Amino acid sequence: MHVRFPFLSKNKASSPRVPLAIAHDYLTQRGGAERVVLALHRAFPEAPIYTTLYNPETTYPEFKDATIIVSPLNKFSIFRKNHRLALPLLPIFSQLMRVKADKTIVSSTGWAHGFMFDAKSLIYCHSPARWLYLSNQYLGQESGKVVRISLKILRPWLATWDHRAVRRAGKYLANSTEIKERIHRVYNKNVPVVFPPYSIGIGKESQEIDGLDDFLADSDYFLVVSRLLPYKNVEVAVKAFAQTGKKLLVVGSGPDKDRLEAFAGPNTRFASDISDANMRYAYAHSLGLIAISYEDFGLTPLEAGAFGKPTIALRAGGYLDTIREGVNGIFIDEARPEQLIQAVEVVESQTWHAELIKEHVESFSEDRFITEIKQHLEKI
Repeated sequence: MHVRFPFLSKNKASSPRVPLAIAHDYLTQRGGAERVVLALHRAFPEAPIYTTLYNPETTYPEFKDATIIVSPLNKFSIFRKNHRLALPLLPIFSQLMRVKADKTIVSSTGWAHGFMFDAKSLIYCHSPARWLYLSNQYLGQESGKVVRISLKILRPWLATWDHRAVRRAGKYLANSTEIKERIHRVYNKNVPVVFPPYSIGIGKESQEIDGLDDFLADSDYFLVVSRLLPYKNVEVAVKAFAQTGKKLLVVGSGPDKDRLEAFAGPNTRFASDISDANMRYAYAHSLGLIAISYEDFGLTPLEAGAFGKPTIALRAGGYLDTIREGVNGIFIDEARPEQLIQAVEVVESQTWHAELIKEHVESFSEDRFITEIKQHLEKI
C-alpha cells in the first residue's frame, strides 16, 4: 500500500502525471460504491486512486495494494472515522485534489466530481449528492445537531459549488435508471446508464463466521446486508422477525447498531466487518435476502442471486433494475413488518430455481461492467 499526501509535499513532482487515474469521494466504509472502485482497481491496477479520506481499517482490505493519494483531511482521525463530520469542509478539500492524469474514471457520490482534473474525466455517478438533495434521508434522525445546522446554513453555497463542479466535469454515466432520472431532475442532463457489477468472488473459498457456527449451521435463516443507518429500514426486518421467531442474520455496521440490538429478538444475530469469505458463506447458506431500504441501485440481490438465493425487495428505486419478479425475488410495496412477514411466507412456500436466478444476475457481471467502462473511456 502506498498512501501519498502530495498537497503537503514541497516536491512539485511528488505525483507525476499518469495515463489513467481513478477518483472516489472517500474510502472509509464497505459499500456498493467502494466495490465499484475495487472493480476498477482490479481492471486498472496501475492507476492511482485519488480520494479525500482513506481508512484501511474500515474499508475493503484489497485497497492495501493500491497507490492511494489522499487530501490533508486524512491527517485527522476524527474525519476518517466519521466522514459526515467533514461535510462542510469537503468542497474546499475536494478542490485541493488535483488529479494528474490524461484520463480519470471518477466514482462520485457527491464529491469526487469536484476534484480538479488535468485532462479528461468520465464521471460514474452513484447519485447527485444525497447530503444536499436528500439530506434528511442521508443523515437520518440520529445525526448530530452540528452537522445538521452546518448543512442548513451552507446548503446554498454547497449547491452552487456542486453545479459548478458538474459543469466543469467530463462525461457523465448513471449507475441505474433511478439515478439517470435524478441526474436529469437535478442537473438537467440526459446520460447513459451503466449498471455496476456484483463482485463477491463466486467460486472462491467461503468461511464460517466466528461465533455464529451453531446459529448458521442449519441454513434456516434470512439475511440482511446493509449499513446500519435509520433510513435503511433494518429496523423493520428486526421487528418482523421478532414477531415470527424465524432466524435473521444482519450483516453490517453503523450508528444504528446499538439501538437495533436493543429490541432484536433472541432469533436475530448481528455481524460486522466480516471478510468476503464470510460473506460468501452467509449468502450460500441463507434462505434468502431481505432488501427493503430505498436504494439507488439494488446490488445485494445480485450478490445473493449469484448463490441462487431469492430476494424480498422494496418495489422502488434500483431494485426495479435488478429484481425480476418471480425469477430472483418478490416485491413488497411498503417497508412494514406485516408486509415483510407475508413475503417471507411466500418465499418459503415457493420453489426457486437457482440456475435461473444465477442466469439473471450474470448480465450484471464485472466483466460486462469493465467492458462498458472501457468503451465510454475510449470516446472521451
